[in-house]
Amino acid sequence: MLHPFHIHGCRFQIFAIDGQPPAPNLMRWKDTVPVFPKGQTELLVKFDQPVNREFPYMAHCHILEHEDTGMMKQLTVS
Repeated sequence: MLHPFHIHGCRFQIFAIDGQPPAPNLMRWKDTVPVFPKGQTELLVKFDQPVNREFPYMAHCHILEHEDTGMMKQLTVS
């Protein structure tokens, strides 16, 4: 199943999908990216806002059932 991956509060560009450059329609700034099953997606992320452990960035799958079952991550950038 394809996972629409999203990071709150920042944008990113797709660097590679399974080691290959992304298709032309994916070569723009994004806030959500398709992550394919058993695949590898590499991103170049622009973190514009300061965050800390109390208020971290949040990344998650946009499929509600996945988000509700814990397919999410909190992160800070130093």
